[in-house]
Amino acid sequence: MIRLILVAVFLILFLILSIPVFLIEWLIGKVNPRARDISSLRIVQGAFKIILVLAGTRLTIIGEENVPKDQAVLYIGNHRSLFDTVITYSRCPDLTGFVAKKEMLKVPLLARWMRFLYCLFLDRKDIKQGLKTILTAIDYVKSGISIMIFPEGTRGRSASELEMLPFHEGSFKIATKSGCPIIPVCISHSSEIFEDHFPWIRSAHVTVEYGKPILPKDLSREEQKFLGKHVQSLMLETLQKNAQRISA
Repeated sequence: MIRLILVAVFLILFLILSIPVFLIEWLIGKVNPRARDISSLRIVQGAFKIILVLAGTRLTIIGEENVPKDQAVLYIGNHRSLFDTVITYSRCPDLTGFVAKKEMLKVPLLARWMRFLYCLFLDRKDIKQGLKTILTAIDYVKSGISIMIFPEGTRGRSASELEMLPFHEGSFKIATKSGCPIIPVCISHSSEIFEDHFPWIRSAHVTVEYGKPILPKDLSREEQKFLGKHVQSLMLETLQKNAQRISA
């Protein structure tokens, strides 16, 4: 219970105290947009790292050297917990926009930070708006901003994290249309932080493994045709391997 209270109080204080920061960031952006973007990124990453400490989350990071430092990428992650975004975003080396559900717009201050950080809001019920979101993401990648998406579309709630929902193939157009590499992000045991014993937050040991870059143009015709299925199969192999780790 104490961890839940600490995280909630910190998040509320961060959002309230960051109100004047918005003005400062806006002024910085008028002079140097890149400096504004990076400072916003580091501020939020710092807040997320504090949340992980308060939650008692320990991380094992594998393969982070697979993430290119000189170009934008499409991060593809499996999704089991609200903390997946907190964990993965705190590790991004450069500007990265997350694709989030449109309901996040109902949290005004949080939504402001997300807009600062090039996050996109997806209406899962509106196909036309969903297409516009993907097209915007493609433009972002072409301009040097990485994109992180959970192509299952929602958090998996099966008993085993090895039972992923089918990946939406449309998500992968961000890579095929921009030519950027795909970085699989395999997250193991993140539901142990919160979802497995809702509404409490408990200490957990989470493993995050970054796969080697995947270039769609280098794949076979069959693999390109079912790119989502191909990437998911590779991620499943990694998740099966990491599932052997004994949970803390």
